[in-house]
Amino acid sequence: MTREQYILATQQNSLPRTEHPQFYPVGIYGWRKRCLYFFVLLLLVTMIVNLAMTVWILKVMNFTVDSPLVLQSDRNVTVNARNHMGQLTGQLTVGADAVEALCKRFEVRASEGGKVLFSADEDEIVIGADRLKVTGTEGAVFGHSVETPHIRAEPSQDLKLESPTRSLVMEAPRGVQVNAAAGDLKATCRKELHLQSTEGEIFLNADTIRLGNLPVGSFSSSSSSSPSSSAPRQTIYELCVCPNGKLYLSPAGAGSTCQSSSNICLWS
Repeated sequence: MTREQYILATQQNSLPRTEHPQFYPVGIYGWRKRCLYFFVLLLLVTMIVNLAMTVWILKVMNFTVDSPLVLQSDRNVTVNARNHMGQLTGQLTVGADAVEALCKRFEVRASEGGKVLFSADEDEIVIGADRLKVTGTEGAVFGHSVETPHIRAEPSQDLKLESPTRSLVMEAPRGVQVNAAAGDLKATCRKELHLQSTEGEIFLNADTIRLGNLPVGSFSSSSSSSPSSSAPRQTIYELCVCPNGKLYLSPAGAGSTCQSSSNICLWS
């Protein structure tokens, strides 16, 4: 290489380049871009299907905000409660024939105030409502004793205590009081009605005391005070008592006639 050629080549290398720099774009192109769009579209379709299935399940199961929760089953519905050890502490079963609750204590409370309306456990059953109303035609049947300080019928209704096949007993150590403030008091029996006081007396206090269907005693044949056949009709009688306590009527006279007509005591 001659000196001129060397100098010319050196000058060409030292001259600044006037060419523009090349830029390389960064991104996803080709089949990668198509795969990305496919997966994004597939994810969108999956989200739409899940949303539609959720709405369908809520519609079928009636899971709505304004409607109550409804649980349906062809056989029964059972709700269990367990403690932290997994032991069963309570169970509610709703079946076709019965509703069963298995727990230590069952309570029904009022929506306002939380007052206990009904509670039941192994020892007792408590009804805390202001009024217990039995609307059945046969009434309420109790196998054992009933303790209550007050028994009252509905307004304008009669109160009836009845034992169809056995006896009815009312006992109280300090007395039994039966009061009819605005009506009659009736005691009816088929056989005998006994009024007995072991230590006190039987007191009848009224303006008029009537004893109906009392037998009328007749004078004995040996009595000299027997009325004649021409005597007027007897309208006044004397109330007599037999030794056994039986009452009877005797035609009144100037004196007592109970002894003369006491033959009726022999028939009792």
